[in-house]
Amino acid sequence: MVVSMTGFGRAIEESEQHVITVEMKSVNHRFCELNIRTPKQLVKLEDKLKKKMAEYIKRGKADVFITISGEGLVHRSLKVDWQLAEEYFQTLHTLKKKFSLSEDIALRDLLKETEIITLEETEEENKQLEQLVEQAFIKALEDLIAMRMAEGEKLQEDLFSHIGIFRVSLSSLIEHVPAILSQYQERLERKVKELAGDIVDQSRILTEIAIFSDKSDISEEITRLESHLSQFTDTVSQEGPVGRKLDFIIQEMNREVNTIGSKGNDAVVAGYVVEMKTSLEKMREQVQNIE
Repeated sequence: MVVSMTGFGRAIEESEQHVITVEMKSVNHRFCELNIRTPKQLVKLEDKLKKKMAEYIKRGKADVFITISGEGLVHRSLKVDWQLAEEYFQTLHTLKKKFSLSEDIALRDLLKETEIITLEETEEENKQLEQLVEQAFIKALEDLIAMRMAEGEKLQEDLFSHIGIFRVSLSSLIEHVPAILSQYQERLERKVKELAGDIVDQSRILTEIAIFSDKSDISEEITRLESHLSQFTDTVSQEGPVGRKLDFIIQEMNREVNTIGSKGNDAVVAGYVVEMKTSLEKMREQVQNIE
């Protein structure tokens, strides 16, 4: 069964201290592109999560957003640059003496300088938190995959519907092919009689019909179209990514239909060609969504 490249997944895991939310969405893309955005303390998990995701997503652009709320995510501490504080103090003391200032140097004068005291945050290693993140990630991934498969099932049904319509047009075209030669012969004989009266060179007419038959012969194109249809149907039923192959087959089918249109030289054939090209275009649009 085909799989869609479009999907969405979401999961939440909670503990006494944390709430982890994982959201992921995937859209159409020519290749496979996986992006995971995590808080800083979980950056080391990104490669592991990407590898897990790559087991199930072979094509498409997927974005994952992981958010964590709660306490104990980082350890905060104050750091004092004592050397810089000493230099500030000595400078203030020198300025006081140089300009005969009466005010005393206070602690608040030093605290105004933000470089002296800084707040440092240290990421805390938390195995339980990492496990919760992985659990939420797996659940969101399963949700995403389920949606991609459900969308793929709809795409497959729609593709088979358009294939059926295409086959009807192709069958009608095949049934009409014998009539093209007889109609051409009638038109040719009528035109010759109008120009030459009752004197008709049958051998010349047969020669013209043979030339026309050779130029308008679409049997090879029809054979290849039937082969492509079988390949398309078989490919749709295969496991794994099939989107690119289906797109290629549709291009080849479109090429054969265009050739039939250029050879046909018949209004009825032109009508069937339009119907087949319409079906192929709808199939092509759907195939762009398949992994």
